[in-house]
Amino acid sequence: VLAVDISEQRVSETVDAIKAEGFESEYFVGDVSDSRDCARMVEKADYNFGTIDILHNNVGISGPGSVLDVDEKEWSHLMQVNVTSMMLTSKAAVPKMIKSGGGCIINIASISAIRPKGRTPYAVSKAAVVGLTRAMAVDHGKDHIRVNCILPGPAYTSMVAGGMSDSQRVIRREASPLNLEGNSWDIAWAAVYLASEEARWVTGVELVVDGGISLQSPRG
Repeated sequence: VLAVDISEQRVSETVDAIKAEGFESEYFVGDVSDSRDCARMVEKADYNFGTIDILHNNVGISGPGSVLDVDEKEWSHLMQVNVTSMMLTSKAAVPKMIKSGGGCIINIASISAIRPKGRTPYAVSKAAVVGLTRAMAVDHGKDHIRVNCILPGPAYTSMVAGGMSDSQRVIRREASPLNLEGNSWDIAWAAVYLASEEARWVTGVELVVDGGISLQSPRG
């Protein structure tokens, strides 16, 4: 695994965790909203490991408010990070995948794409990820490249842990028909499935992983 992050401290912690499990990993510090860094990232992965089989696009920032509230620069920045980055990483990685006979791309969207809730810029960006996923699945099926996306619900992850109270966590848990709190591993295992040979006939799908929250709940 070549782990990529804009923060060297965070990405090195991830690599250490992977190595502690007995697997091979390196890291690359870069900004995936910059095409030059995306090209360098792919070249490093190709040089280190000889092939690129899987691209996992898991980068995003939030954006609250409506179209009346959002600033143009904030809107552009959010789209650059949440959507354009996935195009740029794919643009760099797909030729390598084609050369090696195929691959798999997994994009992380959000249930906000299908169930907007007061964060219009974010919801629009995640809906764009769904559209990008479908279009790329059509474009690159002939190249034996599968492209899918995961729509996580309000899981308890490091992104939200710092600003969430215990009472908020209870509300989110109770919003699920399963009465379970989701976490990062629930999303990760979905990605493992989509990257596996067991999903060889799966492409262009939006896999919702939310404990059923999007089915019924006005909360969460």
